[in-house]
Amino acid sequence: MVVAIVGATGLVGRTMARVLEERQVPVSEIRMLASARSAGSVVPWKGDNVTVAEITEQAFDGVDVALFSAGGVASKHWAPIAASRGCVVIDNSSAWRMDPDVPLVVPEVNAADVHNRPKGIIANPNCSTIQLVVALKPLHDEYGLRRVVVSTYQSVSGAGQKGVDHLQAELAGRVAESRISSHPLAYNTVFHSFPESSEWSEEEVKMMRETRRILHLDSLPIVVTCVRVPVLGAHSESVAVETIRDFTISDVRSLLTSSPGIVVLDDPSHDVYPTPVQAASTDPVYVGRLRRDPSVERGMLLWVVADNLRKGAATNAVQILEVLQ
Repeated sequence: MVVAIVGATGLVGRTMARVLEERQVPVSEIRMLASARSAGSVVPWKGDNVTVAEITEQAFDGVDVALFSAGGVASKHWAPIAASRGCVVIDNSSAWRMDPDVPLVVPEVNAADVHNRPKGIIANPNCSTIQLVVALKPLHDEYGLRRVVVSTYQSVSGAGQKGVDHLQAELAGRVAESRISSHPLAYNTVFHSFPESSEWSEEEVKMMRETRRILHLDSLPIVVTCVRVPVLGAHSESVAVETIRDFTISDVRSLLTSSPGIVVLDDPSHDVYPTPVQAASTDPVYVGRLRRDPSVERGMLLWVVADNLRKGAATNAVQILEVLQ
């Protein structure tokens, strides 16, 4: 395949290139594309460096799949142009996620949806949504979901290089030149941005809407609180699930262990449970702290951790590409 990466110089774009190489996707030609400001820089590819070109309409000619991670504004403009030139667009921004003519896909959950793409665009979900639905899918299939309550503990790399620079500057005792919050990140917790006059952050709204859409559960009762924590990479989630049918924790553990994309680490008495450090630079969704919720009749609690740059963005996009092969 001829593959283009749009936004190739960013954290996710560079990770997309690395994941394509690691997974040995059959790429005959790679095109690294970015804005005029980033054109001329280089991105590593198979032991060499590929020079980044400026995005143009002609840059998509002959491209089979274009992986986009250039932000919502760029995606709104360039994704339809790329699709019109004959390539399938897999977009990592939030621009297309709720468009009814654009499938929102996590391959372990709803891979078949990739084949219904009237606009030639497939949306990559929000990073926190991806790891959540990978864990929820087998539970839904086996027991049915009655209600889901989630609290996130999200790393600063979810806000891109700017978030990483903000935290590292403060940890080094410097004033951060670029910031993702008016509050300090070091030794602190902060919330994501809030639309004006809203009691829900944008991240919380995304997770609730996207989870329903990916699972094809339009009326699923789900509530989310999203928190940014002073961790460089990998997101963690505390998830409380109420099911329709009863379960045993032993059966849940076996079910999740045999489910695609999941690694169960669940022996807390021996300090075995998922952590962001373990998840960093890996692709699975890690699940642990499995236990019954004694406050409801059919409730369980689980802890879900995944690398937000890989499974939460780049790896999921490459897995979508693999479904298209």
